Amino acid sequence: MKTFSHPAGLTMLTLIIGLPLLSFSSLFAQSSNNDNASIKLGFVMFLSGAASGPFGIPAKNAAELLVDSINAGSLPAPYQSKGLAGATIQPIYIDEASKQKVADYKKLVQKDAVDIVVGYISSGSCKAISPVAEAEKTLTVFFDCGTPQIFEDINTEPHYVFRTAASSTMDSVAAAKYLLSENKTLGSIAGINQNYAWGQDSWRDFSQSIKTLYPEAERVTVQFPKIYAGQYGAEISALLAKKPDVIHSSFWGGDMEAFILQAGARGVFSRSQVILTTGESAMHRLAAQIPNGTIIGARGANGDLAPASDLNTWFRQAYLKRFGTLPTYPSYHMAQALLGIKAAADKAGKHEVAAIQSALKGLEFMAPSGKISMKLANGHQAIQNTAYGTFAYDKKSKPANITKIKRYSAECVNPPAGVKSIDWINAGFPGAKCP
Repeated sequence: MKTFSHPAGLTMLTLIIGLPLLSFSSLFAQSSNNDNASIKLGFVMFLSGAASGPFGIPAKNAAELLVDSINAGSLPAPYQSKGLAGATIQPIYIDEASKQKVADYKKLVQKDAVDIVVGYISSGSCKAISPVAEAEKTLTVFFDCGTPQIFEDINTEPHYVFRTAASSTMDSVAAAKYLLSENKTLGSIAGINQNYAWGQDSWRDFSQSIKTLYPEAERVTVQFPKIYAGQYGAEISALLAKKPDVIHSSFWGGDMEAFILQAGARGVFSRSQVILTTGESAMHRLAAQIPNGTIIGARGANGDLAPASDLNTWFRQAYLKRFGTLPTYPSYHMAQALLGIKAAADKAGKHEVAAIQSALKGLEFMAPSGKISMKLANGHQAIQNTAYGTFAYDKKSKPANITKIKRYSAECVNPPAGVKSIDWINAGFPGAKCP
């Protein structure tokens, strides 16, 4: 073996033999600032099952588009430089629809040797993975899951875990404020939400926001079917029997689509004002089935609710050209996560994971949905602007669209740093900055 001189008179071979704890991979990482540098990202989303069509596949599509564009340096400003500080992204995709999510995560880190993990859609997945990511000391960016429990209860001193999308608190508070802005009659409310963290937290924050804004409103029934149940006959009967003025649902994926079809057939939407906090993800897939007048959200200013910008125009056109359909909010959330990682690498000026992680903390960056600010959870949790609107569709004249759009600043619908979501809502949104 050829050896190399060392200032102290030692050879490189001697150094390697004398330092058994220093691995070859560590040596490579220390000398990886070169034109051929790469960084491996593991992506986790639903690639099978009921959540894959409306959520997982759109997210994977966005990941593929952004990875290719970042590597090619073909993004618009301010992301036009190639790679992550020059390093090429090497993606690995795995299915979130697994009964061994923790084992899959550990395989990504330990066997596949990914540098960064970008995932998950389900709040249940994020609850399971958050402590594991900290234990594995691996930079992990949650791109979609919404429960505020992640940083308010489970991972209160995060180091390796970040979330580049706002929590479900934003969706619930903005939904209540939208009803108020539209002067909706609220003598009574009801809810139908999935029986796990996302659904429970969404209903808690929405119903408490309504209590703050409409003190006289009565909660007449709350339905919590099992996630992925698919059939909601009994729950729909309960909603019809109580005749609430407003029905709130944070259903997503196949559950939301099944509810739209079943509840629509039984006249639920004509008897009550229905608000679907994730409705934008189905507005083109089920345009002919979603009743006009349904209030829908997009978990941020995403999809048809996104603000005009060069970055948003590029994203929509590039996605449509490549996949033949427009991006919905799961696609926007994935793009948001990757642009956050790129912005952090560009800020750091290097592609080492520790530098990216440090730069991501407290970072502000632009996405197709507007400005993203990593302001909560000591700089690990994003806040962002959001919007709601009313669904309208006329198959004879134009495609599905959203009318009566109301926009809310990040500081209006997200709690301030250091305050738990439910405490902020119950106190009457102190410090909220609403135009």
